[in-house]
Amino acid sequence: MADDAVRLVAPATAEAPDPGPWRPSNRLLARAALLTAVLTAAGAVFGLIRDQLLAHTFGAGTDTDAFLVAWTVPEFAATLLIEDAMALILVPAFSGALARRTLGQDTDPVRALVRATLPKAVLGMGVAAGLTVLAAPWLVPVLAPGLPQQRLAVDCTRLTATCVLTFTLAGYCSAALRAHGRFLPPAAINVAYNTGIITAVVVLGARWGVRAAACGVAAGGLLMVLVQAPSLWRQLRGGRAGRGRAGSGRPGRGRAGREGAGSGRAGGLVVALLAPVIVFAVTRQSQVLVERFLAAPLPAGAISHLNYAQKVAQLPMVLSLMMSTVTFPVVARAMAAGDTGTARRRAERDLLLAGVIVLAGAATVIAAAPQIIELLFQRGAFDHADTAATAAVMRVYALGLLGHTLVSALVRCYFSASAPLWYPAAVMTGGVAVTAAAGLVLVGPWGAAGIAAGNALGITLSAALLLLGVRRQSIPLDTALLVRGLGRLTAAAAVATAAGWWCAAGPPLLATLLALVAVTAVFLAAACLLRAPVVPSLVRSLTRTAVRRLAHGPSETPDSLEPPESLEHTPVGRDVPLHRRHHR
Repeated sequence: MADDAVRLVAPATAEAPDPGPWRPSNRLLARAALLTAVLTAAGAVFGLIRDQLLAHTFGAGTDTDAFLVAWTVPEFAATLLIEDAMALILVPAFSGALARRTLGQDTDPVRALVRATLPKAVLGMGVAAGLTVLAAPWLVPVLAPGLPQQRLAVDCTRLTATCVLTFTLAGYCSAALRAHGRFLPPAAINVAYNTGIITAVVVLGARWGVRAAACGVAAGGLLMVLVQAPSLWRQLRGGRAGRGRAGSGRPGRGRAGREGAGSGRAGGLVVALLAPVIVFAVTRQSQVLVERFLAAPLPAGAISHLNYAQKVAQLPMVLSLMMSTVTFPVVARAMAAGDTGTARRRAERDLLLAGVIVLAGAATVIAAAPQIIELLFQRGAFDHADTAATAAVMRVYALGLLGHTLVSALVRCYFSASAPLWYPAAVMTGGVAVTAAAGLVLVGPWGAAGIAAGNALGITLSAALLLLGVRRQSIPLDTALLVRGLGRLTAAAAVATAAGWWCAAGPPLLATLLALVAVTAVFLAAACLLRAPVVPSLVRSLTRTAVRRLAHGPSETPDSLEPPESLEHTPVGRDVPLHRRHHR
């Protein structure tokens, strides 16, 4: 099967139970992260093509604003049902069920969990989708009061409302597959989603206008389910066969009773986790609602400028979270087994590595924002004025990228132990309040850029509070080490931004490439000089790899090379003696 290459653990059997924590090798984790990153990058490319097509076909006017207001529904649903809530609840739940499966019980805890949760999720979200369709005429004025094209926005909202159900199924499949150590189908969902939108706009755009894009959103949601369902079905059938062998000696009424009890425990666990996770996800996505609410009274195109700026600016964040996405089931399985040391070390490495990637990306975005937007979007109905407005907003958005990344990575730490924690939800509620207040104050003098500034301020404050509270609330991370390390990486990124800005000259493509090269070189050099974490080890590893390839020729395969030491075999502070650390 195609996704066998990223399966990180084999199913346990009765003959060889493995009750210990899940500890896949660094090479397997790196391979899974690489394949996930490749497919995620492909999905991002398709997303850029989608946005370019929308900009070229519909521009940045009132019709596009109406579609983007309707797109709030699937964007909100994606955060709640795929990116945050569903994953934060179900990945730890499935990880715990898989840990119990290794004990050789008669019943399969994974199948019990599916029976306890999937029918209720489908029924509840199906009803929610129907209510969204019916309530669209009242929902649109709440989302964007004063929007010129209210009727068009209502039509598009009704078309996109189907995603409430399809995203539920897609998010459920993604969480279950990642907990099983299969990452290829979940990583392909963005490619499938954007393919649906692109196809609909190309085929129907000339006749239906932006309603074609709304139809594409509905089709893309269905494709997200179809690319994952076969793999999940194979996993569940395989688990059933394994349980039949393990429990062959203990059939009868006792098995049924235990299976029912397992189902009840699974359902109770998920219900207990629902409230704080849903509140966190809803308040986080409310930042988009706040932005579009504040931007609706602005001149036509403001919502579109915010949307295009955010989509491009967040690409570094998406890439930076690849390792955290892959290792979240590892952390959750370690917490389920009581191995907080493994969970702590893995989470610390992931946070610092994510910081390296997102800060380098943010530096490039700030340095070459006008050239990037011109290269990607300035054609057709998207003119020079739209480029200038979008680039200005994107530079401000990029200031909050580290905060967005830390929030996404840290919340996995909070919910990895399957415990109902309210602290992250309270933090995000405060962060959204700051976003709304700051945006309300700044939108007057700065327009759309002021709204982006409020977003950056609110999410950065939320990230700081989550980082400060994680040691007491969840995994005992070394907060002082992380703060010092991220501070040095931020300083290196500031220097790299200045260098990239100075080099971003000439035609858009050349300027973007020059800025990227300058930012990368200066960031690596500055990080090494500042003795920031992770970067020196990565540089040494890449240098050794290059030397080996020169010495042994191109025939040497990557599997014969050692993995980067900073990602597995050394403490995160090895490159930076930020303070004395005890041997672990």
